[in-house]
Amino acid sequence: MKHLILTLWILIPLVLIAATIMERWHGTPMVAQHIYGAPWFVALWALWAVGGMAYVVRRSLHRRPFTFLLHCALVLILAGAFTTWQWGSRGKVQLRQGKSVSGYLTDEGSVRHFPFNVVLDTFVVATYAGTDTPQDYISRITITDDATGYKQRADISMNRICTHRGYRLYQSGYDADGKGSTLRVSHDPWGIGLTYAGYALLLLSMMGFFLDKQSMFRRSLQQWKHGAAVIILLGTCTPALAKAADSPKVLPRDIATEMGQLFVSHNGRICPLQTAARDFTLKLCGSTEYQGATAEQVLTGWMFYYDTWKNLPMLRIKSQAAREVLGIEGKYATLRDFVSQQGVYKLEAASTHLSSTQPGAERHLLEAHEQFSLVSRLCRGEWLKLFPIITGSDSVGNWYAWADPLPADIDDAEAVFVRRLMDYMAEQVAQQNWDEVRHIIAQLKKYQVKQMGQSLPDEQTVRAELLYNRWGNTRPLAYICLLIGLPAFGLVCRSMVLRRRIRRRWTMGLSLFAALGLLYLTFTLALRSMVSGHLPFSNGYETMQLMAFCSLLFTLPFMRRFPLAGAVGVLTCGLTLLVAGMGQSQPQITPLMPVLHSPLLSWHVVVIMAAYVLLAFVMLISLAALIIHYTRRDAGEVVMRMQAFGHVMLVPAVFLLAIGIFIGAVWANISWGRYWGWDPKETWALITLLVYALPLHAGSYSAFRRPTVFHLYCVVAFLSVLMTYFGVNYLLGGMHSYAG
Repeated sequence: MKHLILTLWILIPLVLIAATIMERWHGTPMVAQHIYGAPWFVALWALWAVGGMAYVVRRSLHRRPFTFLLHCALVLILAGAFTTWQWGSRGKVQLRQGKSVSGYLTDEGSVRHFPFNVVLDTFVVATYAGTDTPQDYISRITITDDATGYKQRADISMNRICTHRGYRLYQSGYDADGKGSTLRVSHDPWGIGLTYAGYALLLLSMMGFFLDKQSMFRRSLQQWKHGAAVIILLGTCTPALAKAADSPKVLPRDIATEMGQLFVSHNGRICPLQTAARDFTLKLCGSTEYQGATAEQVLTGWMFYYDTWKNLPMLRIKSQAAREVLGIEGKYATLRDFVSQQGVYKLEAASTHLSSTQPGAERHLLEAHEQFSLVSRLCRGEWLKLFPIITGSDSVGNWYAWADPLPADIDDAEAVFVRRLMDYMAEQVAQQNWDEVRHIIAQLKKYQVKQMGQSLPDEQTVRAELLYNRWGNTRPLAYICLLIGLPAFGLVCRSMVLRRRIRRRWTMGLSLFAALGLLYLTFTLALRSMVSGHLPFSNGYETMQLMAFCSLLFTLPFMRRFPLAGAVGVLTCGLTLLVAGMGQSQPQITPLMPVLHSPLLSWHVVVIMAAYVLLAFVMLISLAALIIHYTRRDAGEVVMRMQAFGHVMLVPAVFLLAIGIFIGAVWANISWGRYWGWDPKETWALITLLVYALPLHAGSYSAFRRPTVFHLYCVVAFLSVLMTYFGVNYLLGGMHSYAG
C-alpha cells in the first residue's frame, strides 16, 4: 500500500509540472480541459486520498488524534474540491442600468436561471483622492425574489460579494460607458462548506500536532536540544569607490530641496516631487544621484539647464549591441547621441536593425527609447503634473502639466498662472534670483493646498516619504550581509569539521549585526507602509524585503542554541535583498489595485514568505551538513543533529506553506468566486508543498531517516521553491506573476 501511495505522491507533482509547461505553450483552455478538468486527473487524486486514509488506519494513527485529524482534513478538502467540480456552477451575468436580468451564462456555454431577478441601479468607479486611479469598482444592485416577496439592495465591489439563496455575485468588469457591469456568478453551496470545514480542521490539527509527544517533530526537538554548535563572525569592509567628474550645472541644493517638497501627481497617486525626481534619475542612469547631484537637482537641471545636461553622458544603455548600433563607445550616452549628424532620430532605425539581427538586445533599445521620451516630455513641460485644476465640470479635480491642454471652462487668470509660472521661474533661475525662486515655489505650494485641501497627503505621510526616499534603499545592507554571511557560513562549516570553538564575542557581534539589520528593515517597511497606505506586500520587491526581514527575525531566537543559524540567516537576508534590487534599487510606490484591498492579502504573503525563509534555512543547513559529511570522517553525530534541527524547521515551514496556500484560496473565493484556479503560481506552490511534505513521513519511508538522504533531498527540493517564486514569474507567467 505504501509503495502505491509513494508512486502517486511522485506522479501527481510530475503531472502538475507537465501541465504548467503545457499551459505555457498550448494555452490555459487546453490544459484545463484535458488535465485539470479531466476525469482521470480527478481519479488520480481520489485514489491517493482513499489509499492514504486506508494506510493511516492500517498504521493505527487514530491513536494519535491530531495526526489522524490532519490527514482527515486533507481528505475533506479534496472532497470539497470534488463536490465543486461535480455539482458546482460558475458563470457570468451582464447587467445594464435599469434592466432586469433573471439568468446567467455558465462557463460551459449554457444558460441557467436565477430563482430571483437582478437589476443594476448604478455603477461607480471610486478613485483615490485627488487622482483618477481606480480604488474600487462598485455595482449597486437590487435583487427581487417574487416567490418570497423578498427585496434586497446591495453594493458589490472588489472583495465584497452579494449572496442570495446559494448564489454568490462578484464584481468582474464594467462597460466603457459606465452604465453596465459584469458580475461573476458562483453556485456551490456544498463544495465551499466542505472545503472551508477542511481548512478549519487542518488549522486545528496543525496546532495540536506540536503537542503530540510521539511525533517526529518532538523527537527531533529533544535531539536538537542536546546538541551544541558554534558560529563565527568574519567582518569585512571595503572602501567606497568614487569617480572624479566635473559637476553638472544645477540649482543650489537648498532650492532644489524646497522644490522637491512640492506635490505632484505621479504613478497614479499624489506624492512629493522628490519621489518623481528619484524615479526620473533612476530611470536615466540607474542611480538616485548623478555626479554628486541629488535627484531633485538632476530633475531641475534638465528643466532649467537643458543645454548643459544634453551633453552629459547620463543615459545608461545596457546592451553592447544597442551601443554599437547607436555609435556609442561607453556604457552611458548623452541625449545628443540619439540624433545623427543629419538630425535623424536614431532609435527607430536601430530598433529595426536589432529586431532582425539581435532580438535579445531590442529590449535594451526600447529602454533607451523610454529614457529619451521621458527627458523630452519633461523638457516640453508635459511630464510633471504640478497643477491641480478644479472646474465646474470637474468637482474632484485633475492634475496638469503646464504644457497640457487645459479645461475649456478654466478661469482665465488661473490659466495664465499655470501657463506662465514655470517660464517665470526659469527666468529667475537664469538671473540667479534665488529669493524670487523661493517665493515662486511657495506660491505654487500655496496654490496646490488651496485647490486640493484634504486630498493632499498629510504632513506625517509626507515626512515619512521624504525619509523613506533618503534611507529606504536596502542594497547596501544586501552587500554587507553577503560580505559577512558568505565567509561566516564557510568558516562555520570549517570549524565544525576541525572541531574548533569560536570566540563568544564574535557570536555576540553577529547577533548584534542581525538585530541592527532587523531594526533597519522594520524601519524601512514601516515607512513604505505609511507612504503607500497599505502593508508593503503587493509586489516582488516588497515580498523579497519581507523575506529578508523574516530571515533575520527567525535567526535571532536560534543563534544561541544553534549558532549556524546566524550565518544562514544573514546570508539568506543578503541574497533576498540582492534579488529584490536586481530590477531596480527601489521600485516605485503605486496605489493598490482594487482587488488587493483585502487583509487576507497581508496574511497570505506574510505566511508564505515565512515558509520560504524556513525552507531556505533548511536548505542551507543541509548544504552545510553535506559539506561536513564529505570532509570529516567521524561527523555522523554532528550531521544527525543538523538533521534534527532541519526537521524542527521543516515541520513549521510545511505547515505555514499549507496555511498560506489556503488563506490565498479563501481570498480568491471572496474576490473571484473560486478558491482554486490552477494558475501556475498556485500549482507550483502546491507542488512545493507536496515535495516538502514527503520527508515528514520518515516513519513510513525509512530512507528519510538517513541523515545524508534527508539533507540531499532538502537541497534538491529547494529548486521547487526557486521555481515557484522566480521561475513562474519569469518563465510561465500567470495571474500571480511579478515579472511584468
